[in-house]
Amino acid sequence: MVFLHDQVAEYDKKRMQVAVAPQMDLFVSDERSAIDWLSDFLKRRPSTYQEINSDFMSQLGAGWKKHEARPELMDLLEDNFIQYDGKGEVPSQIHSYLSTNHKDLRGLDKNDSELVRKAKDRWYVPDPNKAQDLEKKREKALLKEFETYRGFTGRKLKEFRLEVLRTGFRNAWVNKDYQSIIAIAAKLPDAALQEDEKLLTLYDMAMTRTEDVL
Repeated sequence: MVFLHDQVAEYDKKRMQVAVAPQMDLFVSDERSAIDWLSDFLKRRPSTYQEINSDFMSQLGAGWKKHEARPELMDLLEDNFIQYDGKGEVPSQIHSYLSTNHKDLRGLDKNDSELVRKAKDRWYVPDPNKAQDLEKKREKALLKEFETYRGFTGRKLKEFRLEVLRTGFRNAWVNKDYQSIIAIAAKLPDAALQEDEKLLTLYDMAMTRTEDVL
């Protein structure tokens, strides 16, 4: 699937509203599937970093794509999810999980001190109505990293993040900056471009547009 710039946040909003991420990979193989795995995990069990880490690390096996850089778990959490800091009411997502799985926490007010203590530092999937703001934050970070790829002076990028490339290509397409797509595609290993349908589609469309101009 290929999305326009203004459709990306809406897609992720819809994805957060379903029980399991659509087209979710059986194995974690790149950044997108890692985010989907975390989303499914945290919907079922809002957890602390320590609780997430052991399960997450067990998913990172031989199936990881060859040229895909492995992001840090904390970076994925900070860019895509929300951590309850113990201030204000306990979020509904965490409250629901704790009250369902801990008998002593059932029926408590969201400001109850014991509930707050148990909820503090847990990561959770944001409310879909607030996901768009979170996506904007993440997109800004991805585009900033995309600029480092644009400034790369070597012949080929040996390691990169597919999510950065996809976001950068989409943004360049919306801005009709077809040359940036073509220039950065030339820095990628041929297999990496050919194996990612989203990148390849945008690259082919950019090539077509530049040929039309000529």
